[in-house]
Order: sequence, then structure tokens, then C-alpha cells
Amino acid sequence: MKSAYELAMERLEKKAPSFALTDEQKQQIAEIDSTFKARIAERELFLKDQIDKARETGNLEEADSLQKQLTLDLRRLQEDAAAKKEKLRASFSA
Repeated sequence: MKSAYELAMERLEKKAPSFALTDEQKQQIAEIDSTFKARIAERELFLKDQIDKARETGNLEEADSLQKQLTLDLRRLQEDAAAKKEKLRASFSA
């Protein structure tokens, strides 16, 4: 008798069959990860420096504003990376 997990996995496999990625496909996905990690690091360094400068000068409102901008920028970059990887994966299965 199959468990609920096994039955769910069978249904999922029917809806969206899984497939193994080739080394080239894995490399393409890794390139996207690498590119976006670099963009994220660059943005973090820039804005954290600006946040530190704002705090040193006592401008806490600007520091808070920059912190919110950093959070939004990081989220947007992560979403962009996920979307590019998903688009790439979709092209593999087509």
C-alpha cells in the first residue's frame, strides 16, 4: 500500500514530469546564479556604505530610506534571477 506522499508524488509527476539536466544546462543556470550574486553583492556594498554614512552624520531617516531601498532592490534582483532561471528551465523541457 502506498503512502500519501508516494501518491502525491505520482500525481505531481503526471502533471509536470521531471527530467535530468545536462551539464551544459546546469552551467547555464550556474551562470545566472553567479551573475545575480555579483549584482546583489555590488548593490549591498554600495547601499550599505551609503547607510553607514547617513548614520554617521545622524541622518536616521535617510538611513532608514536607504535600508528599505536595499531590501526592495535585493528582492527584485532575487525575483529577476528566479524568473530567468525558470524561463531557462522551461526552454529545456520544450
